Amino acid sequence: MTQHRPTRAAVFSAGSWGTAVAKILADAGTEVVVHARRGEIVDSINTVHRNPGYFPDIALPAALRATTDPAAALDDVDFLVLSIPAQSLRSNLAAWAPHIGPDTVIVSLMKGIEQSSTLRASQIITEVTGVSAERVAVLSGPNLAREIIEGQPAAATVACLDEDAARRFQKACHTPYFRPYTSTDVTGSELGGAVKNVVALAVGIASGMGLGHNAQAMLITRGLAETTRLAVAMGAQPATLAGLSGLGDLGATCSSPLSRNRTFGTHLGQGLSVTEATAVTRQTTEGVKSAEAILALAHDHGIEMPITEVISDLLHEQITLEDAAAVLMQRPTKPEH
Repeated sequence: MTQHRPTRAAVFSAGSWGTAVAKILADAGTEVVVHARRGEIVDSINTVHRNPGYFPDIALPAALRATTDPAAALDDVDFLVLSIPAQSLRSNLAAWAPHIGPDTVIVSLMKGIEQSSTLRASQIITEVTGVSAERVAVLSGPNLAREIIEGQPAAATVACLDEDAARRFQKACHTPYFRPYTSTDVTGSELGGAVKNVVALAVGIASGMGLGHNAQAMLITRGLAETTRLAVAMGAQPATLAGLSGLGDLGATCSSPLSRNRTFGTHLGQGLSVTEATAVTRQTTEGVKSAEAILALAHDHGIEMPITEVISDLLHEQITLEDAAAVLMQRPTKPEH
């Protein structure tokens, strides 16, 4: 990285979280270009400094630029920040990979597991691009895009095997309202972000069914327990799951009406079908797409994940809402730890 110029980042793409992170980076003094597919989004960002698709009421930094050209966006950047649905990462990245520079660090914002392979986003990135794992970082934490783009205080974990790369991205996105910490536990950070979406579906379902805060707290707590079991079995550090990318992210996603996954679950709990809830929610709900893949990982590692299993069965309409509650409550009793 050249010492005599500002840090440069490309954000793909211009969805809600991608836009929020682009604003964070720009506010931190990083030169940012956003890649968007739609010309009208690009024109709006470049001229009136708004993203009409997601945050028409929020003024974006005037220095933030946008383009529909992936090669132009990736020209001489220090960081490529990826914020696209996990299930479309592989195909999109294959098209963008030829334009990625030899020293560019790739930062994943994605919180899902690929259905066809059960790979995490960082693993897909290394497989598709051929870059080393040390050039792949993960940003994860309790990060509701609407709150952050309004400048409300938040924190996150930047996880990368290369501690220097993690520190460089930490500096590139540190603002008065956004506080990043660093970690080398990529596996734990990614699994915390992916599994919490499934737990949030369960909490939303409980809320939609009219169940109380005790039931919701039970799901959050036991959801964290099964997330930790899987993550540790896959090589993660237990402390990671007690941190921002574990408990922090889980708490925000399960408790906030801004959470897509909790909202989707609430629709299911109120009696909507998966198809109907998808139509109402409209945006990508990673927990719906990842539940089956996470359950497959659990089976591969011999880990019990009863909440994930029940949610997967519900999404495939193999059990009813009433059956789901009974399955969880009638499991054999055992010590908590």
